[in-house]
Amino acid sequence: MHICVLGAGIIGVTSAYRLLQDGHQVTLIDASNAPGSGTSLGNGAQLSYSYVAPLADPSVWSKWSYYLFSSDSPLTFKPTLELQQYRWLFEFLRCCNADRVQRTTIDLLQLAFFSRDQLQQWNAPLNLPFDHQASGKLVMFTDPAALDAARRQVQFQARFGCQQEVLDAARCIAIEPSLGQSQRDWAGGVHTPSEEAGDCPQFCRALVSVMQSNPDFRFVGGARASAVRTDAGALRAVQAGGQWIEAERFVLALGADSGAFAQLVGLALPLYPLKGYSITVPLDDEASRQAAPQVSITDISRKIVYARLGQRLRVAGRIELVGRDASIGQRAIDELRQGVRELFPACAMGADSTLSPWAGFRPATPSGVPIIGASPVANLYLNIGQGALGWTLACGSAALLADQIAGRKSAIDAAPFRWQQ
Repeated sequence: MHICVLGAGIIGVTSAYRLLQDGHQVTLIDASNAPGSGTSLGNGAQLSYSYVAPLADPSVWSKWSYYLFSSDSPLTFKPTLELQQYRWLFEFLRCCNADRVQRTTIDLLQLAFFSRDQLQQWNAPLNLPFDHQASGKLVMFTDPAALDAARRQVQFQARFGCQQEVLDAARCIAIEPSLGQSQRDWAGGVHTPSEEAGDCPQFCRALVSVMQSNPDFRFVGGARASAVRTDAGALRAVQAGGQWIEAERFVLALGADSGAFAQLVGLALPLYPLKGYSITVPLDDEASRQAAPQVSITDISRKIVYARLGQRLRVAGRIELVGRDASIGQRAIDELRQGVRELFPACAMGADSTLSPWAGFRPATPSGVPIIGASPVANLYLNIGQGALGWTLACGSAALLADQIAGRKSAIDAAPFRWQQ
């Protein structure tokens, strides 16, 4: 069967690989010439399998005024004229209840663990170069009450296979000595030794390179999907880069651009782009390399994550509901720089231009649960809505999608991820 995958970010690339493994002929198309050049390019780099609690949380109700009006809020809401922004926000607030959050967390944990297993299985024979390391993760807290809440979450997640421990500040620093130089008054942290990190765009490019040795695979870069041909309620062809590409099945994996494409086939998707930022600090001298963490770090109060990628440190943060404004504001970059100065003061940072400032749009559903599988359009499948967990959930999402296209029973329950009108 010929399957056309729309989008060569981490979700599209992994989808293409898994479908190629099933023996299909696969065409992968993207607006960029290089895979992994969009939201996958500068993401937080953490493979956060055990820390998947959704953004939609009951605490949103008590923190709403802080998020809207505080100058140091890690979340920004800028009203636009888009009706979709308000629809998404309304549904998001409906999901901010304890029962829904528990269900979502359980579903995402199952998909995350499945994804971890898939990545290990795929990479064992391939040994792809993507600065992969499994050095664990520390989620650090300055507020004792927030740490107590995290303790309850750890106890809940332990019932579903998570191996985590709540530690005091001294034990956290013993695990990651670089935190001992930080200028924060830590209450403690959650340690998850099984967490990983890796360079997502490197992985995308390496996996596409592997696929290009297969005669049944074709990558069409520099080709934005701009028009469609339909017949009898099914998608027959997509216009991309001046050519029409016909296929028997199509997979929509365009990230935050998925909604615009879906409109071409009369489909409204419950997605909204959550804007985030990152910088990448080169660790060019020995002092910086020694001062940077090996363990992945999340500063929960600042909503900033730190991940070691070889001789670089990826620093990412902020959540903005601002439409599709792609500009990189100085405030966001300054916040990330300040985060490095506070936590790892001996890491040398040069001018902004040396830090590869980046902004991207994470395609989120209101609940945080991605949509994977058949759509109302007969031969169009969806692999969308992974939000900030795209890198974490990618391999599992691809395997779940391939199982559904093949009509196989998957290793996990696919029901929570199916399209619901």
